[in-house]
Formats: sequence, structure tokens, C-alpha cells
Amino acid sequence: MPKMKTNKAAAKRFRVTGGGKIKHKKRGLRHCLEHRSKDAKRGLGQIGYVSDADYRNVRELIPYK
Repeated sequence: MPKMKTNKAAAKRFRVTGGGKIKHKKRGLRHCLEHRSKDAKRGLGQIGYVSDADYRNVRELIPYK
């Protein structure tokens, strides 16, 4: 059986933690920020984790990470 290819776009966006969770950067912190509150912007700076519903799909994109 040949090796699976890693999806390079996904490899740049996701990292796997030691416990097996997949973390990512949250969206919405690039522009048009004047209408957001400070609390909302601070929350977007925190690390996000992939949901249980999407975990399997993302894991297939980055099999060796």
C-alpha cells in the first residue's frame, strides 16, 4: 500500500497537540475590526480546536502530523 500524501494547505493551518487534539487559528482577525468589541477581538486571538464532527476529515488530510 502506498503512503498517503499530506494535504499541504491543511498542514499549514492545523497542528496536532500531544493529547491528539487538532488546534487551529480562529478566523476573522484580519480586517474590518472597528465594529468588534475588545473582548471579541481578544477571543479571536485564542487558539481554537477542531470540533468532533470535523475531526475525522481533518485527520485524513494530515495523516503523519
